Amino acid sequence: VQLQASGGGLVQAGGSLRLSCVASGRTFSDNSMGWFRQAPGKEREFVAAINWSSGSSYYADSVKGRFTISRVFAKNTGHLQMNRLKPDDTAVYYCAAKRGNYRTTWNSYEYRGQGTLVTVSS
Repeated sequence: VQLQASGGGLVQAGGSLRLSCVASGRTFSDNSMGWFRQAPGKEREFVAAINWSSGSSYYADSVKGRFTISRVFAKNTGHLQMNRLKPDDTAVYYCAAKRGNYRTTWNSYEYRGQGTLVTVSS
């Protein structure tokens, strides 16, 4: 599976961005997709994940209520809608995929995309 993330950019605090992650290379129906982020000088952290077939999702407490993860099943594309962004959300965001149900640890994901930079100005 190859993953291509896009949609990052510069936004003011309180604004919104939508990240996309396109998966290709094999059938994706039995996988889960996760989003992680890494801010400068910090460790990579879990943001959100979705079970591809059921659509069930899970969020880090820091983004709950502001971010929404979704997927377009027919297009093998996942989205991360980010609203009410804060400067603390500034990071490189990565999408990843794994067989089976989602996990919150980066090393659990067999397939990893390149990052897309999100910068939130105050």
